[in-house]
Amino acid sequence: MELSTAGGDIVRLRYRNREVTNADLDFLQEKCASTATRRECALAVCEGWQWRQVSGGFSVCACMDLLLRLEERGLLRLPPLSRPRGPGVRRAFSGLPLPPDLIALVGLDVRDPDADLRTLSIRPIADEERLGWRLYMDRYHYLGDRPVVGEQVLYAAFLDSELVALLGWASAALHAPRREEYIGWDEATKRRRLHLVVNNVRFLILQWVRVRHLASKILAANVRRLSADWEHAWKHPVVLAETFVDTTRFRGTCYRAANWVYLGQTAGRSKRGNDYSYGGTSKALFAYPLHRHATRILRESP
Repeated sequence: MELSTAGGDIVRLRYRNREVTNADLDFLQEKCASTATRRECALAVCEGWQWRQVSGGFSVCACMDLLLRLEERGLLRLPPLSRPRGPGVRRAFSGLPLPPDLIALVGLDVRDPDADLRTLSIRPIADEERLGWRLYMDRYHYLGDRPVVGEQVLYAAFLDSELVALLGWASAALHAPRREEYIGWDEATKRRRLHLVVNNVRFLILQWVRVRHLASKILAANVRRLSADWEHAWKHPVVLAETFVDTTRFRGTCYRAANWVYLGQTAGRSKRGNDYSYGGTSKALFAYPLHRHATRILRESP
């Protein structure tokens, strides 16, 4: 879709802070033609554009998202999928057994409502545990194993050494008017400081676990270490956590009990590519300051 002109060149798409012109499309198609896989293409584009995350690493996931959107619009032809999938075939691994080497992520039955919560521990998962984390999400979380895009840290929670929950944190939502109002953000400041906000995109208490007050205790333990873990992984801290709760399924009780701030209901917009449309599910937006001056830090200039 032609949107405007940039120095005489036509802007075909706007993606976050980037405008893609006809000249950019020529560059992208050249990279697609000279690379064997889509990931190699995304990496080559990031190198050519010097498209980097705040941490300094290349923004390969965001670049791949842009390339796929351009392909959807017929503006680009990407390298073929390395493993093509037929119609109706799920990307997830429904029949795959838990790998035997992921002993740390094999939970046993925990049904003691009065279990000692002082034995609770939570930590980021190791690289070799990522498949186990995804398997559990695929089997037991209502969103399944949808990919977590961008900066992220994944966690496992244990009670007396038994796995009881899994969590995932990722980059903040790009648009959240209730959050912007809470912080006092204008659009320009939001674009500069959004990397300091983190989104709780997954929280799974394993279905055989029944322990009173466990969910709020896990959240409290997780946010205490979240910023330090994020800085270790991505070279910058985070000062505010957010989450969007589907109130057709949940009430957000554990977030309230863990002292998260309810900011209100979202407008129910669903995202399709670069566009937003109404008709999606309205969700409850909660926020939790990870720093005592979180909103002031988020309003500051870098």
